[in-house]
Amino acid sequence: MNKQKPCVIWFTGYSGAGKSSLALEVEKLLIQQGQQTSSLDGDIVRNGLCQDLSFSKQDREENIRRIGYVAHQMVDAGLIVLCAFISPFRDGRDKVRALFKEGEFIEVFVDTPLDICEQRDVKGLYKKARSGKITEFTGIDSPYEKPLAPEVHIKNVSGHDIEESAQLVMNYLSNKT
Repeated sequence: MNKQKPCVIWFTGYSGAGKSSLALEVEKLLIQQGQQTSSLDGDIVRNGLCQDLSFSKQDREENIRRIGYVAHQMVDAGLIVLCAFISPFRDGRDKVRALFKEGEFIEVFVDTPLDICEQRDVKGLYKKARSGKITEFTGIDSPYEKPLAPEVHIKNVSGHDIEESAQLVMNYLSNKT
């Protein structure tokens, strides 16, 4: 009905890696092609659907489980859903992937080194984590488990190459249909 192949594009990486910026650019390109999309982003979801959760390992897993379920419902409705979340645990991402049919879950690993993410630190979160004001922060005192076989691997997203990185995602989408 929507004349598109619904899927979830799941952007994962450290805080400050460029996930949200890349997802917005991909969404812009999809909309230019007449595709129907929806976006889910960590900050927005944490202020609504998941506001009752802390940043403990268990609550971060629950956060991703809830997001996966919402994304699944949106894909069932025929949308292309862009999800930008740290989603630090491989098992959590795998559980979300298992909700979808073959080819409906596209993992995009935004592989920006931790030191670059810390330099960006727009929200000051890394400084707070380093000083002990925030605990269980991914990359500082909580692990990030890199994807083993993402569908798309983007290295070090920055402002000057965001369009090029978005095109890599678009190329994957074009080639898979």
